[in-house]
Amino acid sequence: MKIILILVGKTASSPLNEMLKDYEGRLKHYAPFQIEIIPDLRNTKNLSENEIKEKEGDLILKTLQSSDTVVLLDDKGAHFKSLEFASWLERKQNNVAKRLVFIIGGAYGFSKAIYNRANEKLSLSKMTFSHQLVRVIFAEQLYRAFTILNNEPYHHE
Repeated sequence: MKIILILVGKTASSPLNEMLKDYEGRLKHYAPFQIEIIPDLRNTKNLSENEIKEKEGDLILKTLQSSDTVVLLDDKGAHFKSLEFASWLERKQNNVAKRLVFIIGGAYGFSKAIYNRANEKLSLSKMTFSHQLVRVIFAEQLYRAFTILNNEPYHHE
């Protein structure tokens, strides 16, 4: 199984980029892992939030394959403790044949088309984080899940 993390827009913060790259390298030790960045939209001043979400959604849909298992990082998604997320990931490793795709949307979230395409939704917290910070938080949790599954000493209870 290959894991794809789709992100909408670049991260302007160098420290966040460095942290994300660090976790990207760590994750590649456990599974094929790739980050795909959907380019920022241009000329959005005259667009509504819904129009921006729809345009971003169209770009996301173009990157997906019909066989992908798509998981949205969304505040309305399922909540897991780290051990529960590791178990969830292990089930996915056993059941997803090709690509497990996680998507972190832009500042306004996802279009209806993306919600309709999603197989599942996960939430990292009941709190709201910037979509740029969520990238690092999620990458760390994915890494933590793999260390749990491999009985490595990274996670402590």
